[in-house]
Amino acid sequence: MELTTKEILKKMILDSQEMIRDYEVHSKKVNDSEVADIFKKFAEECGYQAAELQKILKEKF
Repeated sequence: MELTTKEILKKMILDSQEMIRDYEVHSKKVNDSEVADIFKKFAEECGYQAAELQKILKEKF
């Protein structure tokens, strides 16, 4: 079964949100502050991606 563009966008939004949660959780569990900071940065970047995908989804569908 082939996914539509709308379905793919929704899936990628969910994937981005899951990555945000994962990075945030792991940033609190690691003992290395440099790694924790990188994870926090990655969570923020995933947030921007999710927001942009949400915007596209709203505009086009």
